[in-house]
Amino acid sequence: MKKIVLIGRSEAGKTTLTQALKGEKIHYHKTQYVNRFDVIIDTPGEYIQTKELGNAIAMYAFEADVVGMLINAAEPFSLYPPACAAVANRRVIGIITQKNSPYANLPQARRWLELAGCEDVFEVDSKTGEGIWQILEYLREDGDIMPWEEPMADINNNMEE
Repeated sequence: MKKIVLIGRSEAGKTTLTQALKGEKIHYHKTQYVNRFDVIIDTPGEYIQTKELGNAIAMYAFEADVVGMLINAAEPFSLYPPACAAVANRRVIGIITQKNSPYANLPQARRWLELAGCEDVFEVDSKTGEGIWQILEYLREDGDIMPWEEPMADINNNMEE
């Protein structure tokens, strides 16, 4: 799978999305430092919210194949300036989290991410799992067998023998 770095302000849903992408049970956990997993880099919101820490985002983006810019669907503002994705030398995708919030404004969140320069935009609800498989499919590389395909791979291997 392609490696993704998740960036966004505090409470955008980066850690919850990380748990959902890994198939873990969702529980609240405030990220205090950069968490590096096999194919996911989860950054604290303070890295994008604080000028002094912002350069660290670029450093971790170099380790990833894809930059995921997150925004909560109920955000009243966006931290992402127009065309900011252009400075990344990686593919940049937008991820709208908490799409089922009663305060969600999906068209506005999508416009902000597109204005920032995101090539593709995904809408997810990490607690229900909506949209998670689309991100996993996007990160998939040739030869990757997804967890939901493993039983089929076993059946196909048995049929060939």
